[in-house]
Amino acid sequence: MRKTLLFTLGEHQVKTHQARCVTPLKSAAAVRKHSDVLVDWFLPLALALLSSLFPSHSIGQEAGESTFLTKTRQLTLEGARAGEGYFSRDGRWMVFQSERDRENPFYQIYLLDRESGDIERVSPGYGKTTCAWVHPGGDRVLFASTQFDPEAISKQKAELEFRSSGQTRRYSWDYDETFDLVEWNRATGTYKKLTDVKGYDAEGSYSPDGQFIAFSSNRRAYEKQLTEREQAIFDKDPSAALDIYVMKSDGSEVHRITDVFGYDGGPFFSPDSKRICWRRFSEDGATAEVFTANLDGSDVQRLTSLGAMSWAPFYHPSGEYLIFTTNLNGFANFELYIVDAAGKHSPVRITTTDGFDGLPAFTPDGKQLAWTSNRTSDKKSQIFIADWNHEAARKALDLGDNTNGTKQVTLSREQIAEAREYATRAANSNDADYQAQDIARHIDFLCRPELGGRLTGTQGEKLATAYVASYMASIGLEPAGSRSDYFHEFPFPADVELLPSNEMKSADKTWKLNEDWRPIIFSKSTSIEPTEIVFAGYGVVAPKEGEFKEYDSYVHLDVENKWVLVFRDVPSDISAEQRQHLGRYGSLRYKAMVARDRGAKGLIVFNGPNSTYRQKMVALEKEEGRLSGTSIAAITVTNEVAEEWFRTSEDKLIDIQKELDRGELMMGFTLPNVQVSATIGIQQIKGTGRNALGVLRAGDQPTKSLVIVGAHIDHLGVGAKGSSLARPEERNGMHRGADDNASGVAAMLEIAQSMAMQKRQGKLQLEHDILFAAWSGEELGLYGSEYFAENFFALYPHMTNPGDGKLYPSVIAAFNLDMVGRLRENLALQGVGSS
Repeated sequence: MRKTLLFTLGEHQVKTHQARCVTPLKSAAAVRKHSDVLVDWFLPLALALLSSLFPSHSIGQEAGESTFLTKTRQLTLEGARAGEGYFSRDGRWMVFQSERDRENPFYQIYLLDRESGDIERVSPGYGKTTCAWVHPGGDRVLFASTQFDPEAISKQKAELEFRSSGQTRRYSWDYDETFDLVEWNRATGTYKKLTDVKGYDAEGSYSPDGQFIAFSSNRRAYEKQLTEREQAIFDKDPSAALDIYVMKSDGSEVHRITDVFGYDGGPFFSPDSKRICWRRFSEDGATAEVFTANLDGSDVQRLTSLGAMSWAPFYHPSGEYLIFTTNLNGFANFELYIVDAAGKHSPVRITTTDGFDGLPAFTPDGKQLAWTSNRTSDKKSQIFIADWNHEAARKALDLGDNTNGTKQVTLSREQIAEAREYATRAANSNDADYQAQDIARHIDFLCRPELGGRLTGTQGEKLATAYVASYMASIGLEPAGSRSDYFHEFPFPADVELLPSNEMKSADKTWKLNEDWRPIIFSKSTSIEPTEIVFAGYGVVAPKEGEFKEYDSYVHLDVENKWVLVFRDVPSDISAEQRQHLGRYGSLRYKAMVARDRGAKGLIVFNGPNSTYRQKMVALEKEEGRLSGTSIAAITVTNEVAEEWFRTSEDKLIDIQKELDRGELMMGFTLPNVQVSATIGIQQIKGTGRNALGVLRAGDQPTKSLVIVGAHIDHLGVGAKGSSLARPEERNGMHRGADDNASGVAAMLEIAQSMAMQKRQGKLQLEHDILFAAWSGEELGLYGSEYFAENFFALYPHMTNPGDGKLYPSVIAAFNLDMVGRLRENLALQGVGSS
């Protein structure tokens, strides 16, 4: 797949794609000097990419912003205003809305080619439009439009006449009931209505897998589904009846997933397409908070409780946190904040510039952030973009390591010997001047069935890198790995797994794992002998705050050395304000901490018979908590298990929950004659992948700078993968990756062999060492190349570290070969910026 390898060279962040070369301006001549042969192979790329070396207009930054944002520049310049810029899956295109047409005072939708700088209008030029999104396939653009309204032109003229009259009014959004979701076909230029009901249908986005659309609509208000009180509010504010809807990307199977009166809007999908995030305004519209949920509306999680107007949430591609807009720092001062995806930590402020900073969106690689801001000279809103510091964000949110275990894959001696033998034979057989049969030998080995598609961290990846390392050794490249060999290992986030030892018993019954119970993801791995259960209501301890009384589920309750059984979430039939107050203390992790601090052995969580959760138990997913553990056992059980335990009690579980849901406090109690034992085993997994690195020395000693020629060696492995281009009937098979990217690796090895041969023959004089790299982890997210860049100076301590996080001048240029197997009479040449 055509993904990105990131380096920082000189003053410019450089991303190299398919057969890409980027060089700082002042070193372009040096590249030609140190290797005429290398430059001839790739053509005079430096000249073709000069314009990418001149950054856009730079914006001064305060200290707080510079921690997370660097190289801030204005991206849109035209029109009265522009905003809501969102990126295509490959990051090349940005779709946005702008008022820039003299004949139309309303927003229209535009598509920016970030490589050429060309801008194309997507919408028809009449009517109102908003909220656009590029389909992951790149062939369609979704947006909301009133273009099919018979009165669209007359409304347009009326607005123009009002503005020309010299009259003014405060800017506010128009929830026009004729807004529908429209899809524009890039190939044909035609429009297709995806919704066609009365009401405001807008704020739509595609899921990353392209299967679904989430959007906001107040259609049910026009279907007379409101109470008299709700109708009165709606008549004054049409946004009050907005709910979140999800449908198939073709417009079919529409269903509503929120049912709370008040503005639910601005939905975006999580990177794995499993959840959505949105903002929920209070009924009076005075405050808003950030929420997430599953696509069916289950497992609603509130991430913020700031008591301000917090809106426009957007997931970082890592899925670890979201960025959003809030006026927490002043009614008219909107700033960007981040919050972890589970809402366990306090939000962290990102921007510190007075005015409006909002509507943020990350590039798909997570390396840049675009947002709408009025930090312009004329104070009109335009789109800005900056480089994003992901690690600083993780540190600020105290996210820690993704995993704390390691899954190692090793090769047998026989496998290593076979790879070495084949590589040596290929090196001895191959010609030094690029014969088709030489390329074929590399691809033959890399695409063998026993390599299984070369998925990162698997035996196939290890065999592939073993082959490359042996080939590098055979042609005379020196080892450039981390242990005086050719390999450079790197960690990558994998998964969690439940160990076979997991078991829970009560009385003589053994409960079934994942049917009746399961550990909560942050649980301590431990064994607990048969132990009493103490029921503690919702397990919430919240201090007195303003009008809210102290709430303590543990009053006069002894839980030391016992299990604590609690309902999930917080009471449901209380005011929204009280739920907001208690919600700060109602997370699973917080409840576990409270139980631990009171000496409990473990926490047991269940939904309760009155709960609206659709999942029977807490899911074993990252969304339920960070992968780092706690120091207490924590498990979840079904309502049926809890009901059986309550049979020995005089109190009925449903009556207890009804009373607690009204906000009433009640004393906890021990469940008579019930004891539970459990063995909990959770393995937090992180995988280990490896790059293969070899260097062609310019002389006897390492040079102070080098050039990198690389290609990613990993592919998709076996089974259906979201990024696979295979036909449907092939998606569950092996993805051998001949073009992507055995072709690039083969080309890289042939270049290495030719240069090594010419140097030995005295035909090539090098001024800089040439590092040849087979990167892994690319298909999963550039893990191998990123880890290399982050650890470059530890790997090569003889290089001069400028101390500013940049690799230049130690790395003066980086070339990347990706999917070159289908190039015959032409050469696809790409770089950063426009040229």
